[in-house]
Amino acid sequence: MVKPTSTAQIKAVQTPLSRLGLDTPAALALHLPIRYEDETKIVNIAQAIVALATSAVQTQGYVIRCEVQFRPRRQLVVLIADETDELTLRFLNFYPSQQKQMAVGMHLRVRGDLRQGYFGPEMVHPTVKVCLPDAPLSKELTPIYSTIAGLGQATLRKAIEKGLKEPELKKFLEEIFTPGVICQNKYPFFSELPSLEEAIRLLHHPDSHTNSASLLERTHPAWRRVQFEELLAQQISLQQAHMERKKRQAPAFCRQKNSRKDAFLQILPFQLTQAQHRVWGEITADLEQAYPMNRLLQGDVGSGKTAIAALAACYAIENGYQVALMAPTEILAEQHYQKFLPWFTSLGISIVWLTGSLKVKEKRLAQEQIMRGDAQLAIGTHALIQEGIIFANLGLAIIDEQHRFGVRQRLQLHAKKGTEPVYAHQLMMSATPIPRTLAMTYYADLEVSVIDELPPGRKPVVTKLIKENRRPEVVVGVQQELAKGRQCYWVCPLIEESEVLQLKTALETFETLSNTLSEYSVGLIHGKLKAEEKSSIMARFKDGQIQLLVSTTVIEVGVDVPNATLMVIEHAQRFGYAQIHQLRGRVGRGAEQSVCILLYSDALSTAAKERLQTLRNSSDGFEIAEKDLALRGPGELLGARQSGDTMLRFVDLQRDAWLIEAVKDLAHDLLQNEPQLARKHLVRWLGSRTELLKA
Repeated sequence: MVKPTSTAQIKAVQTPLSRLGLDTPAALALHLPIRYEDETKIVNIAQAIVALATSAVQTQGYVIRCEVQFRPRRQLVVLIADETDELTLRFLNFYPSQQKQMAVGMHLRVRGDLRQGYFGPEMVHPTVKVCLPDAPLSKELTPIYSTIAGLGQATLRKAIEKGLKEPELKKFLEEIFTPGVICQNKYPFFSELPSLEEAIRLLHHPDSHTNSASLLERTHPAWRRVQFEELLAQQISLQQAHMERKKRQAPAFCRQKNSRKDAFLQILPFQLTQAQHRVWGEITADLEQAYPMNRLLQGDVGSGKTAIAALAACYAIENGYQVALMAPTEILAEQHYQKFLPWFTSLGISIVWLTGSLKVKEKRLAQEQIMRGDAQLAIGTHALIQEGIIFANLGLAIIDEQHRFGVRQRLQLHAKKGTEPVYAHQLMMSATPIPRTLAMTYYADLEVSVIDELPPGRKPVVTKLIKENRRPEVVVGVQQELAKGRQCYWVCPLIEESEVLQLKTALETFETLSNTLSEYSVGLIHGKLKAEEKSSIMARFKDGQIQLLVSTTVIEVGVDVPNATLMVIEHAQRFGYAQIHQLRGRVGRGAEQSVCILLYSDALSTAAKERLQTLRNSSDGFEIAEKDLALRGPGELLGARQSGDTMLRFVDLQRDAWLIEAVKDLAHDLLQNEPQLARKHLVRWLGSRTELLKA
């Protein structure tokens, strides 16, 4: 037999269950329902019609008509009736077998949402069972599971039932923490929860008396037990990683004679703010420890994180170590390079630049300089963690916009420690503040510093919402700003025409604005340009040779042009919270008052309207981050989604915030007093995924 080799061949021989990862009794047991259908109650057709536009209902009747209609499209229309009324069932997609199943004279039990159709009340694609009028009703709520094409609910339920009966599941679900282990006085909520086995079985088979609202909202005690178990495993893993990190060896930096830090502060054209001084003190204390720093530096756009990163780099270099600075895009990496180059060249520090777009010869030269230790500071993109990049003596890794990197990518850089068993300190930076619940849950092994003060003279950016039909007025406003000798951005969501999204594109906007504002130099930058073209355009914009820059979100992070005072974001309803907050951070970097205009179309969804109003009314990065968390979930904000691991399947960071507080303390107690039980629990829940939580 020939074994499959390609991904496509391997996928072809996998069953739908294995593609969902449901290949063990434990995996099947933990594939919990996403919702339930109530098939425990039935009403007659007249009562069902009275309940029109409320929740789904179950009714039954005999088929009195079944026909295929062709207007306005091919569809199967079935009319059922009981002694009280008639009801239309409509199927837009159907098989011939369904037509036979629902032949005239058959008795059907149907469940679904009723709506007012053109010819009266109807159900579209209801659940249908052929049965006798007095067939018994289900005694339990019917679970509905997430699934994939080719795997129906009936097949999935059958597989889960089989998994729940397997003897090995009993061992997997056995109680690890007895009431004696978990102090009831300190954690009283635990005594109110069912055992894990009881919780799992109830969630798969809730009886008709179970509170369906609490099941749906995931606040039922059975859900709470599952959430408790999962969250506890995650917190144990993170706190264990924190304890392990403190056992590792790292270079302990100390103050040197002829300090480069002091020399750097002398050449800075500004004084550090109080917030920057405070944060630098926290970072210095970490760098002087003999175990690796793992610190997140948060600060809104323009708060001065780069200067702090440069200070940390100076401290590492004056102690004889190399520094790596990694950014998610070439534009951001090059901005750092251009900023660090004049600073560090004057201090006699050698810098090397490494990105994927470099020519082979240039890349090899950079790699050799890093390997020999000639390069004291290496700045680049993901290229810094590619195979073949070995640092001679890496002492500090700085990762900018850390949420843009996958968890595994951050782990890779963390492991770059040269030939010695010494770990590099790690400083991560983000202009997207981490919401408190996210920091508590995912960053238990991370110290957090916040620069909560803008440099003197900086004014908050004024944000305005303007309808698309006032576009000509906006163009006039841009012209007036350019006439004052200032510069502007015009941001578009697409590069070229799309049949699906009929939006103004960057190319079309560039042509229109070039003609309308012909007396000014208009530039265009987008992701499809080559790296050297992007670099050239950004350099010309920074030098003032380009007055108006039309762009896609390629300028979202890293662009620093103090003379740019106006930004127009076209089709703003298409952008998320963090994107707009990052984009408008490109203006307001000088002393002049800056404005960000959000152009939007008339047809706004409720969510888009709320998003734009929040962004207009608030420039608080933490408030915006909380909103973003509610909208996108933790996986995207963490970068975990990029690696396929969103980590928490059953816990909602906002709904379950109270549980996070309690479980965090419990994890600490267990690691101190019951380390073997903590390890057993960790292995049960996370298995091989524990390594990812250490990023």
